[in-house]
Amino acid sequence: PGVPRGRSGSFCAEEAMAEHGAHLTASARADRPSIFEVVAQDSLMSAVRPALQHVAKVLAESNPGRYGFVWRWFDELYTLLDLLLQQHFLSRCSASFSENFYGLKRIAVGDSRGLHQLASAGLPKKQHWKSLLLLVLVPYLKTRLEKLVSSLREEDEYSIHPPSSSWKRFYRAFLAAYPFVNMAWEGWFLSQQLCYILGKAQHHSPLLGLAGVRLARLTAEDIQALEQKLAAVTASQQPAHSIKEQVQSAVKKALGGVALSLSTSLSVGMFFLQFLDWWYSSENQETIKSLTALPTPPPPVHLDHGTGSSLLPKLKTVCPLCHKIRANDTVLSTSGFVFCYRCVYTYVKNHQRCPITGYATELQHLVKLYSPES
Repeated sequence: PGVPRGRSGSFCAEEAMAEHGAHLTASARADRPSIFEVVAQDSLMSAVRPALQHVAKVLAESNPGRYGFVWRWFDELYTLLDLLLQQHFLSRCSASFSENFYGLKRIAVGDSRGLHQLASAGLPKKQHWKSLLLLVLVPYLKTRLEKLVSSLREEDEYSIHPPSSSWKRFYRAFLAAYPFVNMAWEGWFLSQQLCYILGKAQHHSPLLGLAGVRLARLTAEDIQALEQKLAAVTASQQPAHSIKEQVQSAVKKALGGVALSLSTSLSVGMFFLQFLDWWYSSENQETIKSLTALPTPPPPVHLDHGTGSSLLPKLKTVCPLCHKIRANDTVLSTSGFVFCYRCVYTYVKNHQRCPITGYATELQHLVKLYSPES
């Protein structure tokens, strides 16, 4: 009743826009993460890889004999470490490392009875191994495919093949089709994200659909159950009796220690890794160059103020000696200042120095400048 009639329409429109904006950042279900949360966790691991790749490159360049294999086999080593890390978090938290970092968990889509709703319960075996396979293998295959395409393009440009070679025709067709396949792949992910924003899909990524899971937020019950599970595992550890049990226990502890150290170091150094990714990304190279570029050096200092030496005129087109518009521009290579050819030739011949800076100069240091007009 207190709202004026003229303002009621605009007020309702603003309220509708506010509700629409809230729909993008929140969801109807309390446990359903927003699009910003799921996209942020997706970009987390994509920021880790180039940062670690740069570290491997620096190590290989510093000592090729000792650390060269790290750069040569980086993809395989990274995939192995990623496998240990994701297996650690999937088995303990029902989530990947990046999902757990943002307080998310995976729930089986067909779990209607709620047997695996808590993160501590773990995923069913089928969904667990599907998730692990898609989390680790798909990024590795995508990276290898991109490197293969890059090497084929270089080979197509610089190598020599007979024009009628069937192999050459095959990989040229492959190179021509790859951009369209890649566009279809990215479009698939984009359309799935749009469906997730509009509430038409349970998951934002097709890979989650292939694994048969969806993402949900961690609740207070999840955190309490995870703490109880960790305490129970620590309390139930008993000394092994047989050699086989000792070896299995040692291997499990070693793998668990590696996964724990990886997760701890990544959690602590996440800001540093994201900063490295920003620093070495191609989008920021121009900005980095402008920040790190050397400043333009100042002109030479005027060394001889009191002996009648010439001063620079205010107009850049005026000769410092005759104070007229320059004719036949000539620069002194010793100082970089420009004069009329006749003026500077006479001055240098008589004084053997620059008329502005006083630097020792000879006639051979005169450089004639030519412009399109001349």
